[in-house]
Amino acid sequence: MGFRTKEDLEAAKMLISHPGETLADTLNAKEISQTELAKRMGRPLKTINEIIQGKTAILPETALQLERVLGISAGFWMEREKNYQLELAEIEEAERFFEKKAWLKNFPISKMKEFGWIECTTETPTEKFKSVLNFFSVSNKEAFYVQYGNQEQVAYRMSNTGKKNPYAVMAWLRSGELQGRELKAQEFSAAKFKEALKKIRLLMVQQPEDFFKELQAICLSAGVKVVHTPCLPKTKLQGSTRWINQTPLIQLSNQYQRNDIFWFTFFHEAGHILKHGKKEVFVEGLEYTAEGAEKELEADRFAMKYTFPEKEKNRVREQIKDTRHPIHFIKKVAKEIDTHPALILGSLAKEKTLHHSLGWTNNIYKKIHFNDL
Repeated sequence: MGFRTKEDLEAAKMLISHPGETLADTLNAKEISQTELAKRMGRPLKTINEIIQGKTAILPETALQLERVLGISAGFWMEREKNYQLELAEIEEAERFFEKKAWLKNFPISKMKEFGWIECTTETPTEKFKSVLNFFSVSNKEAFYVQYGNQEQVAYRMSNTGKKNPYAVMAWLRSGELQGRELKAQEFSAAKFKEALKKIRLLMVQQPEDFFKELQAICLSAGVKVVHTPCLPKTKLQGSTRWINQTPLIQLSNQYQRNDIFWFTFFHEAGHILKHGKKEVFVEGLEYTAEGAEKELEADRFAMKYTFPEKEKNRVREQIKDTRHPIHFIKKVAKEIDTHPALILGSLAKEKTLHHSLGWTNNIYKKIHFNDL
């Protein structure tokens, strides 16, 4: 029996008839009570009642007794029971099918496959269901909610606009966790990480082609794992910081493929590592409580210190008004303070002192791609 829609399934659930109903109709036709049938069969009245209610199946012994008492062949009762059990199994299987299909719609399956996060040998909901469970390392849907659904500080810190999908967010974070497992880091040292940030600042300015591999290596030597995880639809996440097994993990999406945003996000996440607790999870792009928002501001100030300090910003903001060539001026300042000009331009454009188009026109907003890394 095939069920193309949930309506077909609901209709089948209403129409299915268990053997007990046939037995009840037979007793009514023969004017035999349940009590009399129980006595003639030598069975408890409770057993007969449970058969009639569909709570107990008709077994071969029962079928033979019904044949002797009612004159209807045991084969009829066994065939009736077999057909009912088969139809019931088909309905239950269809229910699981539609339940899996509905649950899978929460996840961006096609993108997860494209990124190589999951593998499906077939396109059936059952196969996809197994692949998603394997990805999250849980045995069933209920276990998924126990392990991931209760992490309200991450998955459900969504804006009221409904533009973010908590399941996609958890998939993105899970991918970063798996990527982190592939990296071997030294024991974390705050002192070493602070020294590493000085090297990373120079890396930001120079930005060689293999900068990300170098960034990872520098951080690993200080006990910090850094991974790049492409964004999934309806996540719009720039970065995340969390501690896994006493090791901090920075996860970056490079969502906008802009060097200024990438580097500011990295130093922002570094700020969380050095300033905030190991038990907290920070995901840029989600909403925060007042306390969480203050920690985000602290991380922003930390990032500004390494990218474009507030003191320098105030100076540039005033002086750039009198220059006819803002890009030349920005490049000059960038050399003076050892930063990348994109960080200066991006910051000024964000506050609308300048316009972002200057960055693209003058090739300052270098697009960062990770396809070849």
